Amino acid sequence: MTMDVRAQVTTVFHLDKCIGCHTCSIACKNLWTDRKGAEYMWWNNVETKPGTGYPTLWEDQERYRGGWELHQSRLRLRSTGKVRAFTNIFHNPYLPTIDDYYEPWTYRYQDLFDAPPGDDQPTAIPVSGITGEYMDIKAGPNWDDDLAGSPVYAANDPGLSGLTDQEKDQLFQLQRLVFFYLPRICNHCLNPACVAACPSGALYKRGEDGIVLVQQDMCRGWRFCVSACPYKKVYYNWSTGKAEKCILCYPRQEDGFAPACFHSCVGRIRYLGVVLYDAEGIALAAEAPDEMLVEIQRDLILDPFEPSVIEGARRNHIHDRWIEAARQSPVYKLIKQWHLALPLHPEFRTLPMLFYVPPLLPVMGSMPENRYRVQAEELFAGVEQARVPMHYMAGLFAAGEQTVVRGSLLKQVAVRLYQRARSVGDVSESQVEEALKKAGCSPSEAEEIYRLTTLAGAAERHAVPPYQREMSIEQTSAPQTFRGETGLGGRQRPRREY
Repeated sequence: MTMDVRAQVTTVFHLDKCIGCHTCSIACKNLWTDRKGAEYMWWNNVETKPGTGYPTLWEDQERYRGGWELHQSRLRLRSTGKVRAFTNIFHNPYLPTIDDYYEPWTYRYQDLFDAPPGDDQPTAIPVSGITGEYMDIKAGPNWDDDLAGSPVYAANDPGLSGLTDQEKDQLFQLQRLVFFYLPRICNHCLNPACVAACPSGALYKRGEDGIVLVQQDMCRGWRFCVSACPYKKVYYNWSTGKAEKCILCYPRQEDGFAPACFHSCVGRIRYLGVVLYDAEGIALAAEAPDEMLVEIQRDLILDPFEPSVIEGARRNHIHDRWIEAARQSPVYKLIKQWHLALPLHPEFRTLPMLFYVPPLLPVMGSMPENRYRVQAEELFAGVEQARVPMHYMAGLFAAGEQTVVRGSLLKQVAVRLYQRARSVGDVSESQVEEALKKAGCSPSEAEEIYRLTTLAGAAERHAVPPYQREMSIEQTSAPQTFRGETGLGGRQRPRREY
């Protein structure tokens, strides 16, 4: 069986290390979305979970109809199709409104200078960044930040719908309140619904690195891409009438630098590298049953040390330096080798290429003699007793399949116990051996995971391969087909891409 080997720049976010500082969001905002019409866009945003997210309730596909669905054993877009696109061409009922994002605002600071003398301190009143009219602010970016247990945000999280009443009650008990952060950028999917939904063909997936882009001069502002993307990471610029989205900072990558959000990340949670995958298996992976989606997507990623994979990559003109980059890739280890990283909502069937290492949540302590205590053996409690139910974590990262989430969490527990036994000494060897055995992890693997997730420098976390695009393509004003030296050939577009 022949393989269609392709290269994909892939990312992993380690949620156990995210501190929710939003430095990544600000770096992206300053670099890409500070223009007129892009005020409300956050190509990178950080959400609090449990929470409703940005735009509000983006996970609810009964409302937004994003991604793909199996219809009579065949894959089809949930939001549109040939007939549905025609009927919805002037009214798309599945688009988020400005209120689902937030209406951007500024302040009329001149009021501070023009205010007449009086007993009260003058204030700058907020005005809409779109209409210029005075407005009453009701929501904004990261509005639900840290509001775990809130009856407005956390309680309305669509992911809680699969929990039992008892699990919900436990989650919102004061002593069990917990939250974690979920940073999000475009997933640059292998089976992108936004590309399939675009009537004008403006969205496309770059051949050499798999980054999904929008060609501005081809975009007609139909906005079917916005409704088709289940992660709501395509935005409409109300000033230009064009779609825009995260470009994974490809100009920075072409010069050998990590994307801005990766470069600025305070918690060092972000990993970037190349994986090789078999494009022949995309349809099979996207049509898999929910309980098999994660494992089959992992199977798409190929072993860069396998001779047949190397041969297939060279046959598709993937340069040896990209193959070597795939061998050194940190994301390959986290996703394929160690089974730590998982895709976000794989049931959307877009095959996202942004993966997450699920978080280990805080343990429950006790108060004997009015002193807070946590026993060493309880320091990393069983994953089944985590404050957030396993159902919730599986709904986020595994289409409801708890086995793969449990496996990732057990391995993280084993690594922590292994390292604590060596650094603190309050965990016995028998406990470490039992944890490693339960997680299917060897001591050498635990050491390697510890080093990559804790001690790795920028060069190890962001393994950006050399592009040398001047050797592989000649930029022109019209699309062309090419076979590049440093990546898999495909359609190449002019440079004005967002």
